[in-house]
Amino acid sequence: MSSAPTRPDSPHNSRPMPPAILHGAHSDVGRTRNNNEDRHCADPDLGLFVVCDGMGGGNAGEVASALAVETIHRHFADTRHDPEFLTAGGPDRGSSLTTQRLVRAITRANEVIYQSGRAREQWSGMGTTVVAAALTGRMLSYAHVGDSRLYLVRHETIQPLTMDHSWVAEQVRLGFLTEEEAERSPRRNIVTRTLGAKATIEVAVGELPLFTGDLLLLCSDGLTKELRPATILETLLAVEDAQTRARRLITLANEAGGGDNTTVIVLDMREQYNRGLWQRLRQRLAI
Repeated sequence: MSSAPTRPDSPHNSRPMPPAILHGAHSDVGRTRNNNEDRHCADPDLGLFVVCDGMGGGNAGEVASALAVETIHRHFADTRHDPEFLTAGGPDRGSSLTTQRLVRAITRANEVIYQSGRAREQWSGMGTTVVAAALTGRMLSYAHVGDSRLYLVRHETIQPLTMDHSWVAEQVRLGFLTEEEAERSPRRNIVTRTLGAKATIEVAVGELPLFTGDLLLLCSDGLTKELRPATILETLLAVEDAQTRARRLITLANEAGGGDNTTVIVLDMREQYNRGLWQRLRQRLAI
């Protein structure tokens, strides 16, 4: 489990209401590709947000990413009020039920893609990355496979919550490459873990409390290949509307080269006021 810096809630708000979640989502084919193999899902009612980046010959990449998004969304929705799931627990009894549901949904997506690739020759070898976020009140559950990323913006700083499953990222972690060398490496596109490549998959997960003012960014590598984190942060802080933020980031990625499909989901944690309680207080004050 990974974590990020936290801050205490206000002493005047010991039981804070769940935040209002504003979101923006956008996907673009880029300037050099003929088709978009990225797929995404943004379901605020479920609190589920997913970005997948497909790969494979022909149209197999877009098939894999579409199967992943569809399977994850359906499985996550089906287990929302499933008594059998809630009592049985998940693969990691130390994590929350939301995180367990997310892991199971991604694991199921891996099985579907793997079996579909074996059943049809034209889909053989297809796969996809995935990064997913699920919100329960003020708690974030997240999971990923591959090199699509999740960032947290807090106190005007940006930090990754995920670590790429890629060859260059592993070399950087081992100290064999610097970040600058990794960016120039001809092997920077080699992903070491994807959905659909094997019958079973190891899903990286984490949990994190969120606070009013936090921003979350889910993205495919089409964004991070073209824009540095400092530019991403500057853009997110310069724009207020979540949908405008998502579109602006993709515009900048295309202006920087647009060498890949790019998908972005931006989540904005806002304060949610109890309007009914405020109305009653106003009436009492008037009396």
